[in-house]
Amino acid sequence: MSSSGNASSANAATGGGERVSSGAVGSSGPPEKKKKESIVDLGKYLDKAIRVKFQGGREASGILKGFDPLLNLVLDNTIELLRDPDDAYKLTDDTRPLGLVVCRGTAVVVICPVDGMESIPNPFIQHE
Repeated sequence: MSSSGNASSANAATGGGERVSSGAVGSSGPPEKKKKESIVDLGKYLDKAIRVKFQGGREASGILKGFDPLLNLVLDNTIELLRDPDDAYKLTDDTRPLGLVVCRGTAVVVICPVDGMESIPNPFIQHE
C-alpha cells in the first residue's frame, strides 16, 4: 500500500480532513467559556476573623485578607488549634501561632465566621 493510500484512508476516518467548528456559524474563534461563579461570597468576611477546617482534621482561625474562586485563602494573625495526640478528633486548648498563611482551596472543608453563624439560601434550589 502506498503512503497516499494511508493518507486518503486517514482523511476518510477523520471526515475528509475538513475542520468542523463547534462554535456558532460565522464565529472566527473558539466558543466562549462561561465563567464559573463562586457559590460562596466571602467578600463580606474580608478583614474579619474566620475559622477554617481542613481535610485531615486541622483547624485554624485568622483574619481573612483575600480569597479567589477556588477558595484559596489568605489569613493573617493565624492561629492553629491543636488536636489531642491521643484522640485526633478532639481539640485541645493548645494553639500554635502561624502568622500570615495561604490556605489551599482544595484542602478547605469548612469556613465559618468566629463571631457566629449565619443562615444562607440553598444555592442548589432553583428560585422562581
